[in-house]
Amino acid sequence: MTVNSFSVSGYGPARAGWTRLFARDSLARRLDWPILLAALALSLLGSLLVFSATRNRTEINQGDPYYFLVRHLMNLGIGFALMTGTIWLGHRALRNAVPVLYGLSVLLALVVLTPLGATINGQRNWIVVGGFSIQPAEFLKVAIILGMAMMLATRVDAGDKPYPDHRTVAQSLGLAAVPCMILLLMPDLGSVLAMVAIILGILLASGASNRWVFGLLTVGVVGCVAIWQLHILDQYQINRFAAFANPNLDPAGVGYNTNQARIAIGSGGLTGQGLFHGSQTTGQFVPEQQTDFVFTVAGEELGFLGAGLIIALVGLILWRACRIARDSTELYGTVVAAGIVAWFAFQSFENIGMTLGIMPVTGLPLPFVSYGGSSMFAVWVAVGLLQSIKVQRPMSA
Repeated sequence: MTVNSFSVSGYGPARAGWTRLFARDSLARRLDWPILLAALALSLLGSLLVFSATRNRTEINQGDPYYFLVRHLMNLGIGFALMTGTIWLGHRALRNAVPVLYGLSVLLALVVLTPLGATINGQRNWIVVGGFSIQPAEFLKVAIILGMAMMLATRVDAGDKPYPDHRTVAQSLGLAAVPCMILLLMPDLGSVLAMVAIILGILLASGASNRWVFGLLTVGVVGCVAIWQLHILDQYQINRFAAFANPNLDPAGVGYNTNQARIAIGSGGLTGQGLFHGSQTTGQFVPEQQTDFVFTVAGEELGFLGAGLIIALVGLILWRACRIARDSTELYGTVVAAGIVAWFAFQSFENIGMTLGIMPVTGLPLPFVSYGGSSMFAVWVAVGLLQSIKVQRPMSA
């Protein structure tokens, strides 16, 4: 019997298995590991920041200092599984299911407007079922990206058109307008702004005429003025914008969150006060520090270096996602990746900016870092879409 040099004690099959796993055409080699590792690092770092912000908050952690930490890690595990499932299905297979996914996401958002909708932290954009809270706006972002990408790319990828025509662009904007109107009725202005950023990113990447981009910006400005004049916003949202324009307007009231956030970040210095040792965090001076204002924990306890690390990891994800969009051999993949880039970029800038006082408080979470199941699930599905676009690209591309 002939025995090769790697077959002793079962070493040969194991070595062959690893060789196949990391072969040039294998799944493991074709994954975008920088995106995967950066997203995982952000999520794990977020778990430490969430734990620091909530371990002493007995009024919300039900007497268990690990309450939010365990749930954040559970959300991460579910999100990772959703990413794996998305890669396994593939973005092209999901393309056929877009009408169903879009319809379910819109239906879920409509439920918020019924008596089943719940108000949390002044925002009526939640559904609470059996102790679990769901924020449909997060899933609408994925649905809009997939829906617009499908409509804009169908005829281009088929070779019928070099770029989307005006009729196709108008239809895709109509598709996106429905969720935006639902979000305005809640009202959830932060999510609407994120949707607008996503739509602009998609239009720019699709090759649509620049007239549509300028027209959309004009409509957005006119819409903002109309929303303000028609008093569509709730009073707490108006107060937030007023506090952004004038931080000293009500430092003990509506401006309290922003002022405390800036104090926390400013006190961190270069290296921070040390994890779990931040005075503002330990003293519970910053409200909603595990969700909207989680970046203040990094600024205070990890300092400029720790906060800079978060920004660098987000930047790495955006850079790699831009490369995936550029290298995609089909417009559908390019548009999906571009929509995700616009989503992550705007939401990260808005969240970090509001803690620094350079952006108004809108309640948007920091991707991968903030506590929240809906946000965690959605961003990991987005990572799965990016990986699928990268994996399914021909090796010669």
